[in-house]
Amino acid sequence: MEFEYRYHGSTAVDSSARATSMSFSPDTRREPTYFVGELGKCLEFREAISALHDVVVSDLRWKPKDRTEYKEWLAKQEQVNWQQIALQRSRNAADIKRMQEELDTLYRTSSHRMQSFYTAKRRYFDYLYQKDRDAWFVLDPVITVHPDEVFFECFSQDESTYGRLGARYEVFKQVKEFACGTTNIDYSAALYDEFQKIRRYKQTMFTVDPSGFGVQTTAEDDFKELKIDLPDSWVRGFLQVSSAMTLPTISFDLHPMDVHNLCFVLRRHKEKVGPRSLRYKLKPGHPVKVVFEPWNREVVFPRSIFRGDKEHEVRVWGRRRILILERLIQLARKFTVHLLGTGLPSFYIADLGDMNFTLGLSGWTANDWSTAGNFDLMAPRATVDEFTKRRVFEGLKKHWLHKPEALARELDLDTSAVYGALAAYTQAGRAMYDLDKQVYRVRELSRDPLPMDKLRFANEREAEAQTLVQQNQVTVRQALPSGEGGLVLRGRVREGSHNYEPELAVDRDERLASASCTCNFYQQNKLYKGPCQHILALRIQHRRSQGGLV
Repeated sequence: MEFEYRYHGSTAVDSSARATSMSFSPDTRREPTYFVGELGKCLEFREAISALHDVVVSDLRWKPKDRTEYKEWLAKQEQVNWQQIALQRSRNAADIKRMQEELDTLYRTSSHRMQSFYTAKRRYFDYLYQKDRDAWFVLDPVITVHPDEVFFECFSQDESTYGRLGARYEVFKQVKEFACGTTNIDYSAALYDEFQKIRRYKQTMFTVDPSGFGVQTTAEDDFKELKIDLPDSWVRGFLQVSSAMTLPTISFDLHPMDVHNLCFVLRRHKEKVGPRSLRYKLKPGHPVKVVFEPWNREVVFPRSIFRGDKEHEVRVWGRRRILILERLIQLARKFTVHLLGTGLPSFYIADLGDMNFTLGLSGWTANDWSTAGNFDLMAPRATVDEFTKRRVFEGLKKHWLHKPEALARELDLDTSAVYGALAAYTQAGRAMYDLDKQVYRVRELSRDPLPMDKLRFANEREAEAQTLVQQNQVTVRQALPSGEGGLVLRGRVREGSHNYEPELAVDRDERLASASCTCNFYQQNKLYKGPCQHILALRIQHRRSQGGLV
């Protein structure tokens, strides 16, 4: 999927002993989006943006060693006459000793001559380091300006970790001007080093440069145009993580020192065998407990009490990605953890006062956001016509952020219709869910509409579900209201010569809360890879029986 960016110049940093000015170049092909402000909480911003950088460069995928050259060398060794080599070495032993003595003498008398070699060597390795680091920033980050905050979003290289940094306007001493919207910014590798130079005693200006939008088109030389062919998985990952945020979670707070202890255990021990998981043991009114496997070491977090009403035990994998939060421990007031369930994604939100940092982790490192967890299939699926969807989006864009219930009252619409419309725009990349503030926000991921025919169906299960419904193979046997305004469905689906019995529960917001099925796909994967086609077909059939189309 190809994206085109057009920047007026490049990101520039002007640093001196007393002041630092950072000017980001936005994509001028998009609607004017800019921001000019002076940082007030410099240290906090520096640490938070550095943690976001740690997300960008994170890549924990296993990389097999390239043994091609070694095998070629090994093949050549089999053809070597070692007896002849040993004879030659014995003849040259005296010459080698004499030459070594001469070299030692030359080194002692001419050590200063080697300085130029060491300098050149250091420059060479610095060049390689910088060249490799440029590859870390192949994808320009997404920055969004809203009336209440500026936030960055990014993905890790292995696409298993999502990072979001939100900075409220209280982070800045003064905000001179801004225009709301979403844009990509020209972000270079050297910029991270400049972030490390931010100090409290230095004035720091933060600018998403507005000048590029007013430049005459005749000055084409001042513009830099880029075409980046992004993998579909990168775009789909953004859509999936937003959908996952809207699902019901098990939530609790962790004290910063408890997060420190969690990271300390991970740093202190290195597992050599599986399982490499964390088991959260949550009991109402009791401290949160974590069991580190495979050692079965239990750590109690006495400062963190679970306030839920049910007892839970949830296992999560890919735990070493949590170490990204280490840099924020000294600044955080608390960490809020949101768990979707065993083997499902988890979210860690650091409360940094006027900033918040969201770390989203897929089920495990090799289970990236784009392919393994189809959370858009579990999001609200209420039937909404195009006119109503446009009304909802226009109402959301009027405020830029809103709670669905308040938006429903403002537009005089049913809450389920608003949730369904927002879910559709979230899955299309035009909105996102802010898990920290529990609101939906306008966030246009791209200038042009995304090709949803390529992104919507990472698998064929929903298409298969539609086919089963159209062939009248689905029967709703029971539709019982749940105690919390939701619904429990039980039914039968005939596929080929087999009959399956799916069961699902949706909450009052039309979100899939739980589900089960007798098919092989569910028995092997549960909901780790999203619901099976029979669960989806049962839900679609019920919607149709109520007079709607999904």
